[in-house]
Amino acid sequence: MSAVLDDRHSLLPGRFEFLMGLYAENYHRLTRLFAPQQLVPGQYVSDVDDGLNVHLAVQERHPYTLELELTYDFVDAHTGHRAPSAQLRMYTDAHVAEALHCHPGRHLWQVLGPFAPAHTVFQHRLQMNGFLARWLEYLAEQGHSVGTLEPQGEAHERERE
Repeated sequence: MSAVLDDRHSLLPGRFEFLMGLYAENYHRLTRLFAPQQLVPGQYVSDVDDGLNVHLAVQERHPYTLELELTYDFVDAHTGHRAPSAQLRMYTDAHVAEALHCHPGRHLWQVLGPFAPAHTVFQHRLQMNGFLARWLEYLAEQGHSVGTLEPQGEAHERERE
């Protein structure tokens, strides 16, 4: 048997490699879905007439990163914030996108505590980014796209007509 096949771990990606692959998949899904790297900072709405408008906020643009928030149009009764909601960072040079947190108004350290073990932080990142991958796939299946995305002011003007 070859040396490669003798070590079963050489064929399987490690957990870190899996997470980085998930970040890359999320970047490409997000790029195909809404092309946020081509948008100016502001609020955008995608409406596919299913009653669940998607909001994309391009919060900040930097030379190699974008800060985004992705959420639905309905409000969580307990928090008063839109839900689900994901705070995202896209690294345009590395072609990766990560969910920084999925709790409105809360950072990772507020969810897990200030001194969470590395394993706990890693597992939480896997869960958040796995959720993001499934959510982006679902949005694409529902018909959301760069073609359905409009600046928020234009979408509200169309509703009034």
